[in-house]
Amino acid sequence: MPKISSKHQVTLPVESLDRAGMGPGDEVSIEAEGPDVIIVRRIPGRAADALGVFDGLYEPGYLDQLRAGERA
Repeated sequence: MPKISSKHQVTLPVESLDRAGMGPGDEVSIEAEGPDVIIVRRIPGRAADALGVFDGLYEPGYLDQLRAGERA
């Protein structure tokens, strides 16, 4: 049974995280819903965080060449 430490930390059971689809590196928000209830929610990734993920996929100028061919 997890307990709250003197530093106000709690270790979440792996089984609970797996069922919630959460894992290492996920950002979460934590809110008190009322007495005896704390809600942990994953913060969805932002589209801005994904920018640049495909850098280097195509050689420089390749997409411009494709676009030029569409205009012809």
